[in-house]
Amino acid sequence: MIFLTTLPLFWIMISASRGGHWGAWMPSSISAFEGTCVSIPCRFDFPDELRPAVVHGVWYFNSPYPKNYPPVVFKSRTQVVHESFQGRSRLLGDLGLRNCTLLLSNLSPELGGKYYFRGDLGGYNQYTFSEHSVLDIISTPNIVVPPEVVAGTEVEVSCMVPDNCPELRPELSWLGQDGLGEPAVLGRLREDEGTWVQVSLLHFVPTREVNGHRLGCQASFPNTTLQFEGYASLDVKYPPVIVEMNSSVEAIEGSHVSLLCGADSNPPPLLTWMRDGTVLREAVAEILFLELDEVTPGEDGVYACLAENAYGQDNRTVELSVMYAPWKPTVNGTVVAVEGETVSISCSTQSNPDPILTIFKEKQILATVIYESELQLELPAVTPEDDGEYWCVAENQYGQRATAFNLSVEFAPMILLESHCAAARDTVQCLCVVKANPEPAVAFELPSRNVTVNETEREFVYSERSGLLLTSILTLRGQAQAPPRVLCTSRNLYGTKSLELPFQGAHRLMWAKIGPVGAVVAFAILIAIVCYITQTRRKKNVTESPSFSAGDNPPVLFSSDFRISGAPEKYESQRRLGSERRLLGLRGEPPELDLSYSHLDLGKRPTKDSYTLTEELAEYAEIRVK
Repeated sequence: MIFLTTLPLFWIMISASRGGHWGAWMPSSISAFEGTCVSIPCRFDFPDELRPAVVHGVWYFNSPYPKNYPPVVFKSRTQVVHESFQGRSRLLGDLGLRNCTLLLSNLSPELGGKYYFRGDLGGYNQYTFSEHSVLDIISTPNIVVPPEVVAGTEVEVSCMVPDNCPELRPELSWLGQDGLGEPAVLGRLREDEGTWVQVSLLHFVPTREVNGHRLGCQASFPNTTLQFEGYASLDVKYPPVIVEMNSSVEAIEGSHVSLLCGADSNPPPLLTWMRDGTVLREAVAEILFLELDEVTPGEDGVYACLAENAYGQDNRTVELSVMYAPWKPTVNGTVVAVEGETVSISCSTQSNPDPILTIFKEKQILATVIYESELQLELPAVTPEDDGEYWCVAENQYGQRATAFNLSVEFAPMILLESHCAAARDTVQCLCVVKANPEPAVAFELPSRNVTVNETEREFVYSERSGLLLTSILTLRGQAQAPPRVLCTSRNLYGTKSLELPFQGAHRLMWAKIGPVGAVVAFAILIAIVCYITQTRRKKNVTESPSFSAGDNPPVLFSSDFRISGAPEKYESQRRLGSERRLLGLRGEPPELDLSYSHLDLGKRPTKDSYTLTEELAEYAEIRVK
């Protein structure tokens, strides 16, 4: 509320006049609405020893000195005034009572200015007072708003209009106060310098929504068309509220991201983008963008926008999710284990979204998880079959990465069933196939001879390793008598294994003992038998045919009866032997071990080669058939 001091001007003048000197008292400023009137209160005094019979006075406009010929507003002696004030000025006070109050009517803007009073007591007793009053012609009410209006705090807004026209009294009303509160009219109040005002008060609690609202006051004069309106915009101070911001943002690695933060406050806020306590950008603005070029997974996280001013602060966060393909998986865990132990292997990666993780071996899936960043593989009681290369593969919709790792299972030697011995004439070869990890030491023992041959004796033993398999071959020459017993012994730090190697392929051994000459003889006998059976069946078919006669078509020539004129008999036998071998599919016997004659020391060759013997046997077989 505005408190106005209402000290009567009259008592001020009385107390001052007791001094007995020239002086005047009037308001230094006074205002009035255009088209209305104004009463300028005025009191003057002069020395007590002057006892004038009649007291006159003059009001001047804008100058106190007569020699400057200022416009005369009012003159008590002659009633002659300036044309601008004709019919507009009138003295309300009694000069004999030292009251010089002036009334001006039908005010117009050109009447605004300074007004001086000059006392005329006759003769030389004339005095122009330096005190003056400034008249202000207004057209709008005065709305007084507190210098600071804060949201949530009650305020008082006043509407004040001059009320110095005794002929017209103003009435006040508020415009645009709906929702703000009910006005309280205080009525007519006297100011410090003796002027009067009409005051209306409006109390309300402002909110941020009424910031900038135009609040009006209207002064009207009854029985006239005079109306005057004035407006004031409410400048409501309030703390920031973040009103615009991204929701959660998803972006692919390498793309551009723009984060927006907008706040409403008065005065404008200081906007700050932060991440993990680090200021990324700030500015005094209503909207602030944070630009991120070529985002990386390291920029994934929560971003905060802080808005603050002198009246408070607000903050909000937004989560940026950077989508990217899985990183190369990391494998932790046991890579070397002893047979029977439990193996635990962990495969982990990082991606967004979480990947599908799979561990497989030789295209067989062993373990898999969906939308998780870590996969655990448990292998209870590992066996040698678990040894080998494994793959951990991580994939999502943005890519795939894989990591290979090896599990090494250590175990005692195992001698495989394909280990055996084979003999060809006077040579014995023994094959010992061992599976073990770490690599074993292999030795061949001949118990009957109390001899042990190991891998270091390269003249007799050849070894080759492939993966977990170690193949050792023992070669013994000059074994004309019965082959000896052979034991294969393999050992490493986890154990020892021995096995007596069996002799395999008894039919091969028989052919080796017969030798090449015996093989050719047996082969020729077999061919003769086949030829005999063939000739017998052909003759039987010819004899039983009822349609055959000498005058019919020439007889069919079978391959066994075909002759080349003049060819030696032995060439015919050779042709027949080749034909029968093709018929029977006899193309030789593929050896499992390399025991051909070229690799064996067979000693002295036969005196008659196998070709000649085969030829004679073929001729013999042909004579028997005929």
